[in-house]
Amino acid sequence: MKVIKENKILTDDWQYVDLAEDKAKLPEGKIVVPFTYWQQYKTQLLDREEAVSISINGDDLVEDVAKELQYFDLIVLEFPKFTDGRNYSHARLLRERYGYTGELRAVGNVLRDQLFNMKRCGINSFQIDENKDIEEALKGLSGFSVSYQAAADETVPVSKNR
Repeated sequence: MKVIKENKILTDDWQYVDLAEDKAKLPEGKIVVPFTYWQQYKTQLLDREEAVSISINGDDLVEDVAKELQYFDLIVLEFPKFTDGRNYSHARLLRERYGYTGELRAVGNVLRDQLFNMKRCGINSFQIDENKDIEEALKGLSGFSVSYQAAADETVPVSKNR
């Protein structure tokens, strides 16, 4: 699978684990598990030699996630539908309040028109639906030349440039 990261299209080396299939057998390599699974099996997951990261949805409490940040190089933010923006808030809180510096990845219903604002909230990688043109989606990161308010990306708002 391809992802957009650092304004480039890269090959993703993380595996998303569908725990409904077989909870006993986790694949080799770097994996992403739901945060609720991490909470339940943290000790066993920490014993793995390969990296483990989590995915969170709008229902997960960012305060609980923040207590575990030292374990994750990647946090996947699930956007199940266009109208569910709770993970925008999660991203800003993780960056601004809790100081998370790792990769925040948007997955799910991630549209070109949203990428610029997602990036402003602190999301720095994007998984685009395989049915969408990832090259076209990449253009969404450069759709605006100025920003009007402060955000997690630390861009200087146009009002401060006077």
